[in-house]
This record gives sequence, C-alpha cells and structure tokens, in this order.
Amino acid sequence: MNRSAGTGLRTDDAPAELPSAPPAATRQRGRRARPRLGRLGTIAVFLAPALVLFLLLVIVPILVAAYTSLFKWNGFNLPENFVGVDNFTRAVEDPVFMGDLRRGLILVALSLFVQLPVSLALAMLLNQPIRGRAIYRLVFFAPYVLSEVTTAVLFTLVFSPNRGLSTTVFGWFGAAELGGSVFADPATVLYALFFVISWKYFGFYMILYLAGRQGIPKELTEAATTDGASAWQAFRHVTLPLLGPTIRISVFLSVIGTIQLFDMVWVLTGGGPIRSSETLAVTMFQYGFRRFEVGYASAISIIMFLLSLVFALLYQRYVLRRDTEGALTTRGVQR
Repeated sequence: MNRSAGTGLRTDDAPAELPSAPPAATRQRGRRARPRLGRLGTIAVFLAPALVLFLLLVIVPILVAAYTSLFKWNGFNLPENFVGVDNFTRAVEDPVFMGDLRRGLILVALSLFVQLPVSLALAMLLNQPIRGRAIYRLVFFAPYVLSEVTTAVLFTLVFSPNRGLSTTVFGWFGAAELGGSVFADPATVLYALFFVISWKYFGFYMILYLAGRQGIPKELTEAATTDGASAWQAFRHVTLPLLGPTIRISVFLSVIGTIQLFDMVWVLTGGGPIRSSETLAVTMFQYGFRRFEVGYASAISIIMFLLSLVFALLYQRYVLRRDTEGALTTRGVQR
C-alpha cells in the first residue's frame, strides 16, 4: 500500500489518471506563438546589419567625440590631459564660435524667408498649364543633381575676378569691379554664399512643394473658386493649409542642412575673408585638422550635434506631431 508524499492519500485508492488532451486555448496560443517568433526572427535578421552599421558609423563616433571633448588633445597617441568641460566653456567665450552661430542664424533666416517662399512661388507657377513647364521643371531641378563641390567650383569660376561671368554681367550695369569681389568682401561674402546655396537647393524645394500641390484634389480649389474666392483667397485658405505638412518638412530640412553646412563653404571661401563666411563645421575642421586641437574641435562637434538634436526633438514634439500622428495607421497590424 503506497501513500503519496504530499497529500498522504493512498495512490492505489486514487482514480487512474488518463492523459488528457491540452485545452483548445493552449493549442491555439501555441499555433500563434510559432509564427510570431518566426516573424520576430525575420525582423531581427533584416535589422541586424543596419543596426550594426548605425552603431559603428553613428553612435560610436558620437561617443568618441564626447569622450575626447573632455581632453586637451592634439589627436596623436591617447588623450591624457583631462580638462573636463573647459573646451565647452572656451567655445562659449570664443568670438569665432559665437560668430559662427550668428552667421548660421542669418543663413537660416534667409533660407526661411527668401529661399523657401521663392521655391513655393515657382512650384505654384509651374503647376499651371503653361507651355514647356516640364522643361522648366527640369532646368530648375538640375542644380540639385550637382554635388556641392562641383557647384562651389562652378561659382568660383563664375565670380572669378577679371575673367568670371559675373564681371561681364555686372559690367553691363557699370559695376564690373563688384562681380569679382563679392567673395572677397566681408560685407557681401555671406550673401553671395547664400545665393549659391539657394541656386543649388531651390529646385529641390520646388519639386517638394510641387509634389505636395499635386496631391491636393482639384475639386477643393474649384469649389472655392465657384463660391467666389479669388485666386489669392483660394491659395491662402485652401492650398496653403493643405501644403502645411510639406512646408513644415522643408523648414526642418533647411534648418538642419544649414547647421551642417561645410563642403560648399570650404571650397568656395574656406571660411574667409577674415572668418566672415565661416560656419560651425568649418571652424570645427579648422581646429581639428589644421591646428590639431582635436579636443576643442570635438567639443564644437558635440555642440553641433546637441543643437541639431534639440531642434529635431522640439520640432518633432511641437510642429510635426500632428503630421506624424496623422501618418500613423493600424493597417497591416494584426489584432
């Protein structure tokens, strides 16, 4: 006669236990879990290469720059002279760095109030049924295809003193000397630089606005016109609000692009004359690769990163939130 250890019941008196089939709910959960695990595995396999590259090319350089920004380091051997946040306080007190911020704000303001409105006006014009508009679109978009270095070299030739095209054009108005000196005059170099930047990028924003405009149903503007709205009123109260998401994205791209501006400035002016066209990225390059003050250059790069990050987060939170929420969809999600 046997007794069970836990309950003290006689096992020969207990009813015989028969193997029971798993509940239906358990079987159903098992069938669902296997495809879910397979799907997660597939996602992990496809994401892994991108995540590895992102870690190696984005996260690791940021961490290395943040680490070296705490040292007075010339880039050779390992950093040993720890200075804490001295490089950051030096940047705040540096008139060159503060001048870079001021020039960056000027370029951002010019981009927002001149470049983008002109691009929007051209997009609205080329949305009209005018003859040859496909050619105009191609011509206006073509500068965007060129690299920034190619664009810079091209305008170096255009504004070359004595033999540049600008000298000839300004000569027609009796100001030939002005054509070759715009990049040599501290008072005009920043605006000449903005002109070159606009020449390259206004076609991109024009195409962006044109795509947004063609996504607006014609019935809306036709209904406004039928109700007596003028062309300006239809644009102001129908087209412009519906172009809001496209305009907000273009503003974001313009500001971030201005913060990162480097190669075109470097080839065109090198930051001169007298640092009057220098940007944050050019200053960082000058200190890092010309003066071998890598610690200070790393601090400038971290400040640039924080400026971009804070702006992106705030813009995402307060400006793009409605657009991104509107883009979210539950389509394809299994409930």
